[in-house]
Amino acid sequence: MGNPLVKIIGFTTTDEKVCAAGGRISTQEGTALQIWEKSQDKEKNENLIFKVTQSGHNSTVEHAYFNLVFDDVSVVTEQFMIEFRLCSFTIKSRRYVDFGNVGYIIPDFNNDDIKNKYISHMDNLFAFYNKMVEAGVPKEDARFVLPYCFKSNFFCSLNGRELIHVIEAMLYGRGKNNPEIVSLGNMLLEQAKELAPGVFKNFEERHSKYNDNLDLKFKSVKKYENKPLTELLSFTENAEKVVAHSALLQYNEFTKEEIDDILSDNENIKNIVCEVIKNDRPRALESINYTFRLNNVSLACLTHFSRHRIQSINIPPISISDRGSYVLPDTVVDAGLKNEYINCFKETLDLYNEMKDKGISEDILTYVLLAGNTVDFTLTMNARELLLFMKLRSCTRAQWEIQNYANEMLDSLRKVSPLVFNFYGPSCYVTGVCPEGRLSCGKAKEMKEKYSV
Repeated sequence: MGNPLVKIIGFTTTDEKVCAAGGRISTQEGTALQIWEKSQDKEKNENLIFKVTQSGHNSTVEHAYFNLVFDDVSVVTEQFMIEFRLCSFTIKSRRYVDFGNVGYIIPDFNNDDIKNKYISHMDNLFAFYNKMVEAGVPKEDARFVLPYCFKSNFFCSLNGRELIHVIEAMLYGRGKNNPEIVSLGNMLLEQAKELAPGVFKNFEERHSKYNDNLDLKFKSVKKYENKPLTELLSFTENAEKVVAHSALLQYNEFTKEEIDDILSDNENIKNIVCEVIKNDRPRALESINYTFRLNNVSLACLTHFSRHRIQSINIPPISISDRGSYVLPDTVVDAGLKNEYINCFKETLDLYNEMKDKGISEDILTYVLLAGNTVDFTLTMNARELLLFMKLRSCTRAQWEIQNYANEMLDSLRKVSPLVFNFYGPSCYVTGVCPEGRLSCGKAKEMKEKYSV
């Protein structure tokens, strides 16, 4: 395995021309095609883009699109990246791919004793991962002992504006203290300057004041014990009426009084909401929002939540994950490996404490986290994204941990907005059709009974 690297493998075929044309169209006469024809001079384009973006008008940069490959980076870097919601990702799955020999990142500790202990411990974790897989533990459960230094490979695509944001965060924001992420950020910046010199001209001078740190000056003094899986923090009142009102106004020019009259009948509300949910463009569902606190989510499961793009998700730095809290799958217990599994987390915590006592920074200590360690976070989704979330995550094909969260979330949603969420569940329940093909669980009838109210 090689060293971690990132490479831009694709860039908009029109290079910076379309960005420059976009910068001109709002202030110049002529059709879009005429302005495009005037935007073929490379040097003029670079100067224009620099001038426009220096004024804070970055929307033109969104016309440039980049395709990236992350090769043999740590899963710490993977988690850092997938929190950027305006990127597209395809990541090698730990549910289906054997990660027993992927290798791991070894930081520069400047301490041979710590380095040797680190290497020995990581080798032991991978050996136990392989032992679990050989004993019949599913890969999706064996992965909980994988350390966060293990190597990940994935593709990422994003527009120029988001790439600026990514590099800012890598070099000057939440990634600035992690040598691996900083190195990758510099690699990206060097390649981006070559491909889009106008967009990334004088990047260091223009963006070095970027600050994404939020210091609220409060410190926790209590340990949150006996936490429920999910807590509904806020929700839209009268959600079904809001959805129905939005739908009626979207397709008809009713007055408010006329809509209020229609919605005075609960049967009308129910029928309208049902039609919206069955529609391929259920925009009215975007009118209502729900905020959850999710507790004791494994870092492995966190990646599944993070991949839902149309949401607001607020994740604490993984460096403050509760290292004493972790997921214990039933399959590990059934395989007779419970004690060895628990010992992996105990020994990892011991190594973490020793390294911390030796002054190793928290950013490096994130590598000494296991995928089964847990974190709490909040997310906000509108009902349209929740519809997609439930169709995917309450399905029997979903990973069991996120299924548990999805089902508890759905229970809470049905209590506060039943005329909307009584229609929610896995795809087979919502649409009557299973999309999984030959991988279907074949339990459509049982699923309909389970989710019917």
